[in-house]
Amino acid sequence: MRRRILGGFTLIELLVVIAIIGILIALLLPAVQAAREAARTMHCSSNLKQIGMALHNYHEAKGSFPPGGITEGSCCGTPSGICWSISILPYLEHEDLYERYDSTAYNEAPVNAYVRQARVAPYMCPSEEEIQELDYPHSGPGSGLLYRRGSYRAMTGRNGNGKWDEEDCSNLPRAWRGIMHHIGSPRNRDLWTERVADVKDGLSNTLMVGESATYTQANRRTFWAYTYTSYCLSAAIPDSAILLVDVRKCWEIRGEGDNHCKRGWGSYHPEGLNFVAGDGSVHFISRQIDMNLFCALATIDNGKNELGAKPPW
Repeated sequence: MRRRILGGFTLIELLVVIAIIGILIALLLPAVQAAREAARTMHCSSNLKQIGMALHNYHEAKGSFPPGGITEGSCCGTPSGICWSISILPYLEHEDLYERYDSTAYNEAPVNAYVRQARVAPYMCPSEEEIQELDYPHSGPGSGLLYRRGSYRAMTGRNGNGKWDEEDCSNLPRAWRGIMHHIGSPRNRDLWTERVADVKDGLSNTLMVGESATYTQANRRTFWAYTYTSYCLSAAIPDSAILLVDVRKCWEIRGEGDNHCKRGWGSYHPEGLNFVAGDGSVHFISRQIDMNLFCALATIDNGKNELGAKPPW
């Protein structure tokens, strides 16, 4: 009987097929990664939308926006009190967590350990690496305590030689204040909470909360319940280095002290970062933004008029 010879792939043919499959995967993988990052960016934008709505609900209930943070005295010498992200927990459907917070005690007190270590989903951008981890902040009265990381900080305004997360800001122009800044003493009327009517440049022209992250120096990242100086607050200066997602690189570029860099911004998204404006609208801001415009958008009074420019959205 005639033997039937069965056809098959040769080794060379198999290698060619494998190579073609590898090329197709290499071409497809960036598209898949880009789609995933687009979804994460949208999720992050949704978080900020929720935060913006919560801040306005707080304003409606209390008559003003919450303070960026409160310390009874110098921010750098005393334990910290409540901050904006704790204040709005009830308006983010976290009433139970807010009820666990003891406002008569400092944030660093053992009674508030549960709150400062809690996971709050709207405060975590999914693009940010290891965002759900606990960590020890680099400095301050909470440096030996575990805090939950976060992704967003309130805009305190434009900084100069002083900083809007310190008690004494008398050397800074009033027009440089942001919507949420530090309050040292309620008796200091110049550093009181802000209302919608105080935002002279218009809510849609004023940044309220944005992303702040860093690839390096992890203990300088955002900690959502840590009021001390810049861990839940950031500011603006006319230097694009503060928008880098790398606090050490910012230090190297600026070639001076780290005060402005640790009060900077940054995100794991390519090209830019998300902010929610005072009217609750969310915008993606390029790292190539004109930094004078960025500083103008950080302030509540005279920023836009002084610059004579419009927001990039």
